[in-house]
Amino acid sequence: MTNTSWLPTFLRWLFTVLAIFTALGALILCLCLMIDPSLPPDTHFGPLALHIMGQPATVALRDSTFTLSALHGGLGLRVEQAGGLIETLKHYGLPVLILNALFFAVLFDLLRRLFRNVGRGESFTQQTVRLVQIIGVSLIVFSLVSAFADSWFHHAIFSYLAQHAEVSISGTSLHLPQPHGFRISGGHGFPFGSSAFFTGLLVLALSEVFRQGLVLKHENDLTV
Repeated sequence: MTNTSWLPTFLRWLFTVLAIFTALGALILCLCLMIDPSLPPDTHFGPLALHIMGQPATVALRDSTFTLSALHGGLGLRVEQAGGLIETLKHYGLPVLILNALFFAVLFDLLRRLFRNVGRGESFTQQTVRLVQIIGVSLIVFSLVSAFADSWFHHAIFSYLAQHAEVSISGTSLHLPQPHGFRISGGHGFPFGSSAFFTGLLVLALSEVFRQGLVLKHENDLTV
């Protein structure tokens, strides 16, 4: 007599839905990258009121110039050729979003397959152990690749702002310094500090527990 639970079935269908939605999101982002929409030169909006770090702020776009005012006028940002900023965000940001969407689509599909096996009562099988190992390795690889991709994106945005942006603090104007070289940073300043990296290590450790359980199961079967 087996003790069944509704949770593995629920999780299997949940991860199925999440995998489908993230795969569709990745497809939409790829289409946006291929279509390559651009900002019309006569585009304008604002001033629009919003909140930044809990403080009121206003943003506006006029004559290809983007302006931001925050902290009751104490902080200002002016970006000439805002269309170029949009292009930089698009060309460097969309690949990063596509990378994240594809990873989560794969991760959710692996979790779907894992809980499918669990729902069948096949927790201690070679296939289940392999799935857990693949999930752990995928998390570690993603943490390293995403650290490089995020740093690449931030470097491109900061380089553009350093050339075209002017910041004013309490009425004093200043220009952002040019970035000196390219450096990869993750959580706490290094790639191995992200939560995905340590989660991957934890999952790999759990996969070893599953593997040991599988060995003990085979030994007990041979004993009987």
